[in-house]
Amino acid sequence: MSSRIDKLMSEMTLAEKLGQLTMTASSYAVTGPIIAGDSTESIKDGTIGNLLNMVGPGPTREMQKLAIEHTRLGIPLLIGLDIIHGHKTLFPIPLAEAALFDEAAWELTAREAAIEGAADGLAMTFAPMLDVSRDLRWGRTAEGSGEDGWLATRMARAKVRGFQGSDLSKADAVAACAKHFCAYGPVTAGREYASVDISERTLHEVHLPPFEAAVEAGVATIMPAFTDLAGIPMTAHKALLKDYLRDRLGFDGVLVSDYNAIGELIRHGVAADLADAAALALKAGVDIDMMADGYRKGLPVALERGTVTMDDIDVCVRRVLKLKEDLGLFDDPYRRGATPQTEQAFAERRQLARKIGAQAITMMKNERDTLPLSPQIKRLSVIGPLADAGPEMRGCWWGAGEKEPHVGVLEGIRKGFPDTEIRHAAGTGIDSADHSDIAAALKLCNDTDAVLLCLGEATAMSGEAASRAYPQLPGSQLALAEAVFEYARERGVPVIVVLFSGRPLVIPQLAEKADALLACWFLGTEAGNAIADVVKGAVSPSGRTPMSWPRALGQVPIFFGQRNSGRPMNPDDFFTSKYLDVANTPLYPFGHGLTYGEFAYRNLRISADSAREADAITVTVDLTNSGKHAATETVFLFTHDKVASVARPLLELRGFGKITLKPGESGTVTLTLAASELRFLGIDLKPVFEAGEVEVLVGPCADRSQLLATSLQLR
Repeated sequence: MSSRIDKLMSEMTLAEKLGQLTMTASSYAVTGPIIAGDSTESIKDGTIGNLLNMVGPGPTREMQKLAIEHTRLGIPLLIGLDIIHGHKTLFPIPLAEAALFDEAAWELTAREAAIEGAADGLAMTFAPMLDVSRDLRWGRTAEGSGEDGWLATRMARAKVRGFQGSDLSKADAVAACAKHFCAYGPVTAGREYASVDISERTLHEVHLPPFEAAVEAGVATIMPAFTDLAGIPMTAHKALLKDYLRDRLGFDGVLVSDYNAIGELIRHGVAADLADAAALALKAGVDIDMMADGYRKGLPVALERGTVTMDDIDVCVRRVLKLKEDLGLFDDPYRRGATPQTEQAFAERRQLARKIGAQAITMMKNERDTLPLSPQIKRLSVIGPLADAGPEMRGCWWGAGEKEPHVGVLEGIRKGFPDTEIRHAAGTGIDSADHSDIAAALKLCNDTDAVLLCLGEATAMSGEAASRAYPQLPGSQLALAEAVFEYARERGVPVIVVLFSGRPLVIPQLAEKADALLACWFLGTEAGNAIADVVKGAVSPSGRTPMSWPRALGQVPIFFGQRNSGRPMNPDDFFTSKYLDVANTPLYPFGHGLTYGEFAYRNLRISADSAREADAITVTVDLTNSGKHAATETVFLFTHDKVASVARPLLELRGFGKITLKPGESGTVTLTLAASELRFLGIDLKPVFEAGEVEVLVGPCADRSQLLATSLQLR
């Protein structure tokens, strides 16, 4: 620790120390700054040391000035905001960004969001969310990278690098916050904030590795989840927060509670009162209390009771001061927000959002090459409640981008098809039970050349507190879709479904009847333009779904990394693992996504037939684009350990690569597989490297029937 911190620690009162451990929500009105449940006097007297939700160079500077110039010790404020998928310029939601399978792009969007946020006076973001989700009912699925823990580790590293940059003290860097530690995704029944109870193996194999990757990448802060794990709330989980995260992984950054999570320990039933709750969180190593006021009000009582010590408090205070020092706040508390962003910078960032948005679009179906449409198409009907819905394009965390202009589908199509007659009708509301406008919408399909049917969720139907028991088309949308399909089929008009959602939806009817289907997730600020770019063929779709899409809700949770059964499904044997009323397989597997090309895989080869733990294997496959358009193909590398001391998943993701080929062109993709990655947690949950045969599989998705396979012998 620095001499500056030592000096401050020697001078601080208990109230001032607890102020450094307190984060309070704030906002700004015409009358000036507003502190939730408090006043700016608490900043002046040093009893609030951290703020969230304050934004803008003017307001943040004003608040910082209070702390620097009007407090006894002049300790700067730490000011943070949720910058999840952009700040003012909104990029696709994280689940959609995951569909790029492009670590450089993930890092770039985080870097640009950090630059924008820091220019607004912010020094911290509450991102990335690293929770693995295999249950599409859970609303926060939208904020993560999907169903695979290995993929989440790659997202973790990229986002931490992007947000924090090469030097955390620079004016354009913000402290990242890896959340929600850990296993928040498998909440009971997909219901937000519900209890979690999973095996130790699943915890260590699936849910902890992304946080380990974030720590390795140097993440500055980590946020425990609201939830409990097998009865122990994460905010008070000493075994995981202190013993695992701090002692085993060596994380020495700041742990910040989620919103009021310390106070909620009382409702969890593990704390009798606020002092009890504060003591539990502090003993577990939580440094900053967000919005519970548990540390300011509860820790003095806990000190009197003897349930905490001043040494416990001092350790946390030192970590908070160290973070502020690392951010350069002591040296220049006004560096963030000092240089405004130019209009050119915003324009360039919007172009990046458009590019990333187009790459995130996942084409699930394209019968008879329905897409792309010719830019010279004469008449195009744009139908559905999400056709002219710019604000719905934002996604579930819009940060400071709420009032920014967001391009809807209709606007983007009109710009992209300037010589085409564009017809539009909503047909119904997003969540409306009203059918009365469907007939009028159908009339616009007369004499049209194609229909863009824009359906899906409202942006508020995913994200925090947005679990859905029926994750399907809401309201009367399915009725609208069925009517359009029938009407268009009778007239020979192709129907392209443009589907918006923060999760995979249960959409068997759309998958069966649409001529083409684009999963557009929520693409952010430039959504409409990105969609138009793909529809007219200016960009070939290249997104791949990072989650399996079920045929029926009863299949959930469904994911590619399942283990085999002693009675795997066999159509010739009744007593095997199956459903009576639906296939075991997903509607669309992990990694599925079509392009405007047509790729054939051949000649899979590996650099050695056997390997020891220290070896690296080169995996090579040849591809040919036999389609009519240039396109980019994503190539996945999986493995399967056939016989092991602990049964291994049927497929484990080990890598991915990309190749862009023109029509008729061939090329080669080379991937590297470190044999050490084939270690797994043994019977005692300790890593083992076992001799034996491992399948190496390569292809376009997690559907075994589409994968080429060879074998590697581990020695």
